[in-house]
Amino acid sequence: MTSFPSQARRVRDPGPAPLRRLHALRECTLHFAPYGFRATWHHLVVSARIPRRLEDDPVSLERAIDELSAARDVLVAARLAYEQERRREKATGRRVPRSRNLSDGQAIAYCPDPERHPTAPLATVVRRVLAADPDGQCVACGTVGGRLGRACAVCGVQAGGPGTWRGDPGAASQWARIWRR
Repeated sequence: MTSFPSQARRVRDPGPAPLRRLHALRECTLHFAPYGFRATWHHLVVSARIPRRLEDDPVSLERAIDELSAARDVLVAARLAYEQERRREKATGRRVPRSRNLSDGQAIAYCPDPERHPTAPLATVVRRVLAADPDGQCVACGTVGGRLGRACAVCGVQAGGPGTWRGDPGAASQWARIWRR
């Protein structure tokens, strides 16, 4: 499997056919999907206005990868800060982390419905999630009263992540429609 940076370079390279660049964008989304793959993919398609005929607007792929890269950069910076903090804690003898561990960016703001996710830029949502105190409120938008296993009524982010999702029978056909754009 290739890395996010190498696939991002392929998306930004105007030389290959737009379809190859789209496949590289999908690979980047597999590496970093803060809403889960399906909702993150839908968010990128909508926010970057990726057309069905990629030849009509090949620059839309660059808009999408720029947004995804900006969000990933926020998480990478937070992860580096966390690593430095843990080193200091371990040097003082603290073996149990005081702060939470940062994931690899997969579904940190999981949205079970791929068409219902926060509309803010990904980097903004990732910053909110990293700074959030999840006690009784949505980590993405701050709405109070969310319940574990239920998606936020405002932004669609599910408290507890993908492990608490109860499947939707119509989700397969909905995803097929999104995937085909």
